[in-house]
Amino acid sequence: MNSISPPAVPRSKEATPVDAIGMRRWIILILLSLGAIIAFCSRTNISAALAYRPFVAHFHLSNVDRGVLNSAFFWSYMLLQIPAGWLVDRHGVKLPYALSFVVWCLASAVTGLTNSVSALVTLRVITGAGEAIVTPASFRWMRQHFSEQQSGLAIGVYMLGTKIGPALGAPLAAWLITLYDWHLMFIIVGLAGLVWLVPWLLLVRDDSPKAMKKDPARSQVAALTFRNLMASPVVWGTIIINFCYNYFVFYCMTWMPAYFVEQRHVSLTKMGLFSFFSFAGIGIVAVLAGWLADAIIKRGGNAVFVRKAFVIAGFAIACTELIGVRSSSVQGALFWAVVSLSGLGLTTANNLALCRVTLIPPQAVGLVTGVQNVSTSLAGIVGPILSGWLLQEFGGYQAPMMAIFFFLILGGVTCLVLLREKWAPKVTPLSMSAGATSLT
Repeated sequence: MNSISPPAVPRSKEATPVDAIGMRRWIILILLSLGAIIAFCSRTNISAALAYRPFVAHFHLSNVDRGVLNSAFFWSYMLLQIPAGWLVDRHGVKLPYALSFVVWCLASAVTGLTNSVSALVTLRVITGAGEAIVTPASFRWMRQHFSEQQSGLAIGVYMLGTKIGPALGAPLAAWLITLYDWHLMFIIVGLAGLVWLVPWLLLVRDDSPKAMKKDPARSQVAALTFRNLMASPVVWGTIIINFCYNYFVFYCMTWMPAYFVEQRHVSLTKMGLFSFFSFAGIGIVAVLAGWLADAIIKRGGNAVFVRKAFVIAGFAIACTELIGVRSSSVQGALFWAVVSLSGLGLTTANNLALCRVTLIPPQAVGLVTGVQNVSTSLAGIVGPILSGWLLQEFGGYQAPMMAIFFFLILGGVTCLVLLREKWAPKVTPLSMSAGATSLT
């Protein structure tokens, strides 16, 4: 893209197309994807436990209680998104990510030792605080190491991890629960994730201010203020789109297991297998859609138009979830659940490439990602609680699914209307930005 690119900013040695890293950046990208898998396993294992009757009976949980536990993770996760984005923009990715990794893995493991609802909620909040850095750090690193023509595939590979995580998390947690019990499930999932730290600390170069003090890109970070950022309609559009997209995704992570176990009478093991195929489907489609969009852009397609087309198509296909909930057969419900969630994969990588690469200056990717992830977290809070309330009030899952349908339509319309090149945030050169209060 040339018409929407921010003012040219020299990249560091690591970020040049023919740098000394070579294949290392792709290896680190895969490592980031594996980190996302571990994070989502810790994030979603609670949903399998909440579909396990002995766990629910042990804590005497109502449907609203289950909704609160599903959402507690996102209370701290949401509050810390902007601080986490600020942190990685100014202090690098390597060490902040490693420290946060330790926090959430240990919190997840300790969950298996608790015996009170208040302790469960507290540990979910701590887990959310630890994972708040995952997305800002990952997108900060990708924005610095991949060009526009590679961003769809790179983000698709990363997002594959965010879908394989819940795809593996539910069946893995269900398997561990049936093999041992829910206590050991939490302990094993939490402690096993710490192995990831070894290759991370060995492979990723120090990108702290001290190590990167000669990087020209860092010298202009202050040129895009938070106030200027929030003046952009594009940023507000991405906030709405992220909420709408993730409302459906988090419903599938939190309430979909209970829906198939309780209303469709599917076994816990079969439910885990279904979750795997659903989230694997959205991940695979995300990679393919990102690669295809990159290919079209390389052939001269307008990056904004191409990626918007994929985003809107993904929202449209996801609306088929209503067919599944109205199906009279279990097979029909399973089929359309997989189709709708997999179809949303057309949106996944291209939405993130559009909202965090194509229309966003590289100097502020961490902060922008943090701002956008506030709405993602809000979806994680509102989705489970609202779904639980609708389920309790209307006595069935059709009302929660109608809410999903509304947000999918809203997401597609918002993408069409607000994501425009002329409304993208722009960086003012630092020498010209003193005293500036708004974007021009």
